[in-house]
Amino acid sequence: MAYAGRVTTPEAEQARPEERLERAVRAAEQALIEFEIAVETFRVEVENFSRLHHQKLGPMYARIDELDALIAEARAARTGDPEDRRLAEEARARVLPMPGVEELFHGWMDGDGLFPEAAAMLTDQSVRPPERVRPSDEARRLYRELVRKAHPDLAREEDDRKRREEFLTRVNGAYARGDEVLLRELAEEWAAGPVAPQDRPGRSEELYARLEWLAQRKEMLTQVASELEGSPIGSMLRLAPDDPDGLLDEIAEKLLADVAAREAQLTELLS
Repeated sequence: MAYAGRVTTPEAEQARPEERLERAVRAAEQALIEFEIAVETFRVEVENFSRLHHQKLGPMYARIDELDALIAEARAARTGDPEDRRLAEEARARVLPMPGVEELFHGWMDGDGLFPEAAAMLTDQSVRPPERVRPSDEARRLYRELVRKAHPDLAREEDDRKRREEFLTRVNGAYARGDEVLLRELAEEWAAGPVAPQDRPGRSEELYARLEWLAQRKEMLTQVASELEGSPIGSMLRLAPDDPDGLLDEIAEKLLADVAAREAQLTELLS
């Protein structure tokens, strides 16, 4: 006895494995996009936290290096010991002006010493806070939505891929700056733009090649994520992912205490 709902044809039986492979490719593509979003988000957070770290703590590290050199020089002057003089020279060499210092501290210091804002920070006075550029929750939502819609991996034609790549370059720039308004404008632009052609199932060999490429791409992103997490700034950020500003405040308090201790030591040596 035959059942109409169970009737199949050779053509249908042949299509099933390819359809399953097609679904596997689509699932892998979406998983890769989500992973790329997570890696890019963390990269932006590390980059921004690095800038804030240098802006807020850079002058304190510089002051500690200067105090270490002054202490070593004072000790060498008092003892006259050749080893103390050698250590003093090494300490002083560590605080000599180096190329890129101004860029490193983003205007907090020049060749003559600390700028007024940095000096105010060291004396616990009010100081203009560094620019906050961590993306807001809404910016994250817009970014994730745009990446899902416009990711180049969803293209099948070279022209469409180039259009997506150029568009996402602008999206990444806006996200890195935390520009929520521009992200909204880009979302409207993409919605009004040409619709990418519908994907057509390819041959099994093409789908297997696609899966292999996706696996290689994921392996590369995993390496990038590992390097970000293992970097000094990345490791520091992971200690307080929900309150990085609070972590900076804690470090600043410790550095201020270190500065005070060194100043007291220097005063004792010079007295």
